[in-house]
Amino acid sequence: MRLVAFQAFCAAIAAMLNFAAPAHAEKYPVAVFSGLDKITARVTSFAVTVDAPHRYGALEVTVRACDKAPPEEPPRTSTYVEVHQVDPGTGEVQPHAIFKGWMFAESPGLNALEHPVYDLWVTDCRDLSGGASSGSE
Repeated sequence: MRLVAFQAFCAAIAAMLNFAAPAHAEKYPVAVFSGLDKITARVTSFAVTVDAPHRYGALEVTVRACDKAPPEEPPRTSTYVEVHQVDPGTGEVQPHAIFKGWMFAESPGLNALEHPVYDLWVTDCRDLSGGASSGSE
């Protein structure tokens, strides 16, 4: 009798843990960035589609992944980004990335790009339609 009660208790705990398990981050096809041009003191917001290079000033930004936690989870927006310098004279993209790594919207100072002319940080992930993501705003 005690074994049956213990098994029922364990099943109930397992069911509760299953409901309490964290949800996986949702993947989005577009990352939204803010960039600061330190020469003009102008902040610009722009969107970059995953795996499609985007020019921002003398930088080429390529997003490899844009993940966002679902609304029921604590806010967490992360983007894996590669940034290359563009030669201003020739327009040629330099082969070595000046930044390659994860950027986090909730901690922009943690892994933002700091460049002599530009600062760049991720702000959101969204759908191709341009609407806000259903994630944690």
